Amino acid sequence: MLYCDWTKRDSLLVTKEQFEKDLDANYVELARFGISKGDAPFFLPPYEWYNKKIADWTKEQGSSLLNFSPGTRSNADYTYPQLGKSYKTSEEIFRSITSYNESHPNGLNGFILLLHIGTDPQRTDKFYEKLPLLIKYLKNNGYELKKIDDLLSQ
Repeated sequence: MLYCDWTKRDSLLVTKEQFEKDLDANYVELARFGISKGDAPFFLPPYEWYNKKIADWTKEQGSSLLNFSPGTRSNADYTYPQLGKSYKTSEEIFRSITSYNESHPNGLNGFILLLHIGTDPQRTDKFYEKLPLLIKYLKNNGYELKKIDDLLSQ
């Protein structure tokens, strides 16, 4: 469900009731796998697209909205060649991460990189196959990888 307009981000496409039903449906689905709302306090909005109203509603529901840190294309690992200009190869994604690290004073310190564990079958160039290389690069550059709940609970 897309919560707000792609071009007018402040324009909601859902009511508060629709949002709450959608959020509740997500927690019902997680419960099927033994995951309670307390076990999953963080909420990543669909398409990573939201506005302040969605953030406020998420907080009212007792969840914490989070998103990836902008600046790299780590989140483009869902794309596939048929998307044309939107498609990013795994090499392009990897280079966007390393380039950001090497060209910004604080590098990737505190960064949240979003990687999808599943992608469209049309994407044969799966970025998650580069994960060992990415982890090695990050560790060689002094980074410590943390689970999101450990990082945000500090």
